[in-house]
Amino acid sequence: MEELDPKQTSRAQAFELWMKAPMPMVTLTKTLDVTRLVRLSRRGLKFNMLLCWCIGKAASRAAEFYTLPVGDKLIRYGNLAVNTVAALENGGIATCDIPFSESLDQFRRDYLALTARVRETGKPYDLDGDYMVIGASALPETEIDGAVNIYAGFYNNPFLVWGKVRKKLWRASLPISFQFHHTQMDGGHAARFLENLQEEIWGLNP
Repeated sequence: MEELDPKQTSRAQAFELWMKAPMPMVTLTKTLDVTRLVRLSRRGLKFNMLLCWCIGKAASRAAEFYTLPVGDKLIRYGNLAVNTVAALENGGIATCDIPFSESLDQFRRDYLALTARVRETGKPYDLDGDYMVIGASALPETEIDGAVNIYAGFYNNPFLVWGKVRKKLWRASLPISFQFHHTQMDGGHAARFLENLQEEIWGLNP
């Protein structure tokens, strides 16, 4: 990773406008057609794993995802990861960073191994080094229309939240919320990311 001079990037104006804003996060919501993921999950592939891979794949198509405001600096990363939440036997939760790979099979192996490790140890798994991490959280027991996440001021990473899949006849849909720091990207970038996410879901062919 490397520190950038914001004035020498396309985010110069956004850096000036939003870095000191009391609430610089923006949330977009979109309902996705996840029929493809539901069908694949019936063949033994975990739904959330598939969705997390599609998130990483869609993000890898956008240069904005590789740059993140950290503290008062703008940092460029070389790799992406998707953070998921693992349920623990004691009723608690712990987070787990999964390095994104263009290979779905590699991502699946990492997802299964690392989330198993988190459940066994009860401790979060955080990737060190050159990774821009995309947060993700699922509430699969409850239908939700959208979510606005907390803003802590130190975790500026993009974050996606979704609930229970909605099924009607032969189709399945899923409202999903996408929160991002306005210094990292604009609404147009975020909207295109959600469109790309839908394309990755439709085109998934493991």
